[in-house]
Amino acid sequence: MDQTFYTIGQFAQKAAVSVRTLHYYDQEGLLPPSKVTESGYRLYTDRDLVKLQNILALKYLGFTLEEIKACLQTGPSRLQDMIAQQKAMMLEKRAQIDRILRAMEETEKLLQSNRCDWESLIKVIRVMQMEQKKDWVNKYFTPEQQKKLKELSNKSYSEAAKRKMAQWGEWTEEDQKRVDAQYAALGETLKRLVAEDADPGDPEAQAAAKLQIDLLAQFTKGDPEIEAGLKRWWEHFNQLPDGEKPPVGPPWGPEEAAFLNRAMAIYKARNQEAE
Repeated sequence: MDQTFYTIGQFAQKAAVSVRTLHYYDQEGLLPPSKVTESGYRLYTDRDLVKLQNILALKYLGFTLEEIKACLQTGPSRLQDMIAQQKAMMLEKRAQIDRILRAMEETEKLLQSNRCDWESLIKVIRVMQMEQKKDWVNKYFTPEQQKKLKELSNKSYSEAAKRKMAQWGEWTEEDQKRVDAQYAALGETLKRLVAEDADPGDPEAQAAAKLQIDLLAQFTKGDPEIEAGLKRWWEHFNQLPDGEKPPVGPPWGPEEAAFLNRAMAIYKARNQEAE
């Protein structure tokens, strides 16, 4: 069957967006046209319309353009899966709003009957806080991926370790962004050191090793039981088929990982000698 092409003006009208928006999405690498003629005309197809719908849905959910770009690059490859993912995210969003509304309605009834107290208000606040936490997590993981992550944690950490981690408080989006930035910087350093064939015992490599050790300590707080659980977690994660692995892990490859492990071994050995 012949494929139908639309000029940018026709496509904008069909999609109910502005030509300026399409130019912007093209410039940002989110939605390039399917074809560009020798005369420079941008041509779009019906498949591009589905891609646009995906972009607009993610934007509605609060994703930034960079986050949307990452979703499009690492997300489902089939259009049917993309639609299913959007639907699941929308349903979760609706469920979150419904839970908050129920808590607020319960408080309204208590106020009307003069039975509202601090405990009732705190309950509403806790519900909102939990939903806000779920909301930012949804930016990073689909419901299926969140379920897989929970399964991995349940079989990797002991009950005592889980209780300790629960007492530390919630992991916030600010925490995640801070750690992501640190790992990104570490990844760039490792890639450069490997490309330069650096010695893992050199000062810069040792600084990278210390940063990795410090990042791990931020999560485990030096607790041996939690450190053991984290080790089991990665063992279970690596056993998963590639198609089932949630998008987690350091932003570097096997060569950089091997280099970092050698640098960390040297760092630990030197510290033991100094003690």
